[in-house]
Amino acid sequence: MLLTDKYRPKLFKEIIGNGKQKKEIESWLENWKNDIPQPCLLLIGPAGTGKTSIAHIIASHFSEFIELNASDKRSFDIIMNTVGESATTHSLYSKERKLIILDEVDGIHGNDDRGGTRAIGKIIKTSKHPIVMTANDFYSKRLTSIKPKCQVIKINKVHTNSINALLKKICKEEGVVADPIAIKELAKRSNGDMRSALNTLQVITDKDKKLELSDLDIISSKDNTNNIFDSVRRVLKSKSIDKIKKSLMLDEDPTLVMEYIAENIPREYEKPKEIKKAYEMISEADFYFGKARSTRNYTYWRYATEFMGLGVALAKDETYKKFTRLTGSMAFTLMGRTRGKRALRDRITDKMSKKLHVSSSVAISMFPEMEIMFENDEVAYEIASYLDLDDDEIKRFRKKKIPKKVIKLMEKRKLEEKAKSKKIKRSSFEVATKIDDKIDVDKITKSKNNNEENISKTEDLSTQNEEKIEKKKEEDSAQKSLFSF
Repeated sequence: MLLTDKYRPKLFKEIIGNGKQKKEIESWLENWKNDIPQPCLLLIGPAGTGKTSIAHIIASHFSEFIELNASDKRSFDIIMNTVGESATTHSLYSKERKLIILDEVDGIHGNDDRGGTRAIGKIIKTSKHPIVMTANDFYSKRLTSIKPKCQVIKINKVHTNSINALLKKICKEEGVVADPIAIKELAKRSNGDMRSALNTLQVITDKDKKLELSDLDIISSKDNTNNIFDSVRRVLKSKSIDKIKKSLMLDEDPTLVMEYIAENIPREYEKPKEIKKAYEMISEADFYFGKARSTRNYTYWRYATEFMGLGVALAKDETYKKFTRLTGSMAFTLMGRTRGKRALRDRITDKMSKKLHVSSSVAISMFPEMEIMFENDEVAYEIASYLDLDDDEIKRFRKKKIPKKVIKLMEKRKLEEKAKSKKIKRSSFEVATKIDDKIDVDKITKSKNNNEENISKTEDLSTQNEEKIEKKKEEDSAQKSLFSF
């Protein structure tokens, strides 16, 4: 049996560390037990810190639970078929609440999990039962739409001393002869991951039931991916080239890391020349990131990373000993706040581009003139009607809606102009018809006269021909009389 299963905590008091977090979770559970609905609980923390164990302890307080594991495919249809219906219905045999566990929701990705995040959002909104979700990366983009809907609790790494104490206890119960120094070193190398420490202990001691310091030579320190704030702090606090380079080995978009560094430079650096130099390095890094995107030659990232890491770190004259509270990039916060405005702008731009046959940039450049023209109610109505703008899009150019009386007046004018236009068309048609009729009569008359003239000419020609024939006959008869005798 695996040590991780054998010594898995069964009660909240058996969980090591995270005392404040345990109280929040217990309060959340108590409210559900008292029929006071609570938002979805999202447990976020590094691997091996007990998130899944906490979820199972919570599940032990309910009649049943449904769990969707990280190894399962989690597309929209699968999640809705597996969990969706259960989240909105009660069991046939019990009206008690059940727990829904969604493990490692930040691991949803790729074609197999397409629509998974959307399905989770729908379940959170419609569920009548408590939901517990776990995730590893607090800054994952896949959690952007999920976190605002949840009660987020950050589960911290287990302290080295706590891991050391538990390993000693397990060695005693399992009959393992262990060197205290080796246990302490193993606890240190696990880097806050309790599961990793237990698995390593079991692998080493499975045969001989012994643990010595030399046994740890076959393992290395647990590979731990830096989070963004650790990397930013290392860049701003250190001048060690090796440490800074290692700290930037992140599984994150490097441009995101650059934004975080840029945001916290003035929080850490105090001298104007240091801040100026640091931002010059950020500018160089941004230039090479742009070059990488435009040319699709991502070797430029190498130069960008050097500028935003070493360049910024070496911009300071000395390392500051003060504590600096780091924050996330305000650029993304501002983009989030203006997302609706940008979407509105893009909708208007698209309509203007199609109607006016101009590019998006030209359409946007016309916005100031549009604001001036929209000050006039009637002009605003005419433009809005032509571009087919809705109320929200009209408000982009004027603070208030177009008055209803103006709309009615303009619609009445349109109807009158339409009727007038029809009347003009009808009269024009009648005039054209009369003209056509007169032209036809003239043609007929002219044709008739021409025919009469042609007949008269034909008759004259016929008379002339007859006279010629008669004359010829007379000449022929006179010639005969000359030779008759």
